[in-house]
Amino acid sequence: MNLPKDPVILLSFINTYLRDRYPSLEEFCKSHNISQEAVTGPLAAIDYHYQPDKNQFV
Repeated sequence: MNLPKDPVILLSFINTYLRDRYPSLEEFCKSHNISQEAVTGPLAAIDYHYQPDKNQFV
């Protein structure tokens, strides 16, 4: 899977997948064979962090 390069678009993309299809970031990453750091790094750069209890980046 090619993740969006723009962090704001990545935020929307990931949160939509987490809301609609996956119970956790870990499951999303396993399913698409990507590292969690490939998602969390760019989003941390714009001050968004994964909240497991909400299953989204806020």
